[in-house]
Amino acid sequence: MKNKLELLHNNIADFIEQSMQRYKDKAAYSCMGQTLTFAEIDSKSRALACYLQQHTNLKPGDRVAIQLPNIHQFPIAAYAVLRAGLIIVNTNQLYTPHEMQHQFSDSGAKAIIILQDLLPKLDVIKENTQIETIIATAATDCLTGDCIAIDGAVAFNQAIVIGQTLELQPRQKTSVDSCCLLQYTGGTTGVSKGACLSHGNLVTNAVQIIDRLGEYCVPEQEILVCPLPLYHIYAFTANLITFFSQGQMNILIPNPRDMDAFVAAIKPFKFTCFAGINTLFIGLCQNPDFQQLDFTSLKLTNSGGTALSGAAVGAWKNITGCNISEGYGLSETSPVLCTNDPLNSQMGTVGRPVVGTEIEIWDEQDNPVPQGQTGQIVARGGQIMLGYWQQPEETAKVLTKDGWFKTGDVGICLDSGHIKIVDRLKDLIIVSGFNVYPNEVEEVLTSHPLVLEAAVVGEASEKTGEQVTAYITQSGDLTTAQLIDHCKVQLTAYKLPKKIVIVDELPKSSVGKILRRELRKG
Repeated sequence: MKNKLELLHNNIADFIEQSMQRYKDKAAYSCMGQTLTFAEIDSKSRALACYLQQHTNLKPGDRVAIQLPNIHQFPIAAYAVLRAGLIIVNTNQLYTPHEMQHQFSDSGAKAIIILQDLLPKLDVIKENTQIETIIATAATDCLTGDCIAIDGAVAFNQAIVIGQTLELQPRQKTSVDSCCLLQYTGGTTGVSKGACLSHGNLVTNAVQIIDRLGEYCVPEQEILVCPLPLYHIYAFTANLITFFSQGQMNILIPNPRDMDAFVAAIKPFKFTCFAGINTLFIGLCQNPDFQQLDFTSLKLTNSGGTALSGAAVGAWKNITGCNISEGYGLSETSPVLCTNDPLNSQMGTVGRPVVGTEIEIWDEQDNPVPQGQTGQIVARGGQIMLGYWQQPEETAKVLTKDGWFKTGDVGICLDSGHIKIVDRLKDLIIVSGFNVYPNEVEEVLTSHPLVLEAAVVGEASEKTGEQVTAYITQSGDLTTAQLIDHCKVQLTAYKLPKKIVIVDELPKSSVGKILRRELRKG
């Protein structure tokens, strides 16, 4: 199998601009009751790109941070940065000043496009960064058209007004291996690192996704619900690039935690596709208003980012009538490595590798293991990152000289070619010398009808080295003894939780991924 697909574009901006022209009269994004067409996104992003090129000190290859929620300004800003020949630094809007400081200093960002509400946090650390240009926007700017002056910053709409009088300067020629995006890892296992993704990485992954889903996603016909943040690589590649390139419409959800507003936003639409993660599916299925929506047009639901539980799959199917197709990838892989066929999903797996992708299972000596045995998942293909930004030693730990990326995930390759994720290597619990994978215990716990979510971690034990400790949220009265009895039916003794803690809420990342490391700290 070829590692690199034949690509028609060496620059992601060319890829995007082609779609803007091809689908100019079609609806592109809907948010807060306003819908913008591809032509309107083209016009606004072009104007902002002109401003960045000609009214700042930015030079080709400079980094621009984007710190926005899912509002129209995000795609406009992202496309503008790419069209101006600059590099995007995707930034979580929930970051603390300390986290912002690390990312902006590490990336060397010289400009930022930021939500106005976040300016006080930026003020705390701005002097310790290289940021010179600040473009700020209120959430409603695309609705109002306001150009209100902001101390120390340029108003988003004002930058567009200025840029509309200018001509977009030609971009420097780029190779497929030129960096265009710094996607910082979530930091779930340590300090966040910037995965340097190239034009070729993103175009390749878009082509791979289209190849796998093309039969089910008809160009110009789909309406996609986009609740996952666009600064996360999952939504960035799938919604902002891949589905945009196919002329599809995205419904942007600024705050998926506000379930009532979420449901109200999608209610007017005959949405056909939905992308989410396990915790979001569970939360929505418990919402009475969501249960009453019209799901007759929904034909494709994708899940990624974290393990998908049987409870979530069952509830979603029962309420929407749609199966969930699970996929797999990482920030370092643009992100998609594997995904299930929507009409032939194999539950408990993340599907087969997408076209142009090789996956092997390796042992601790970096040798392939026999078929059906567990080991570390490694991957090779055109979507694999260039490396970690300015961290050659960290890059060398995960990228081999012949292009294999070590994911840090434990998995199995089934006879069918489907990949089954067992767990993260760093989350492995060793009890009396036996390996315990948290995902397996969590799956058993959440199979109990009163358990909503579960997180399993290892704790020090004088007797066994480590012991299994479980944290759960529940929907009814449940004793730990009842849960242990439930687990005994499916788990051998050393895998059984020795301690179960019932909590009101589990710690999660901004995209809803349960953070086991926070529980280990506690």
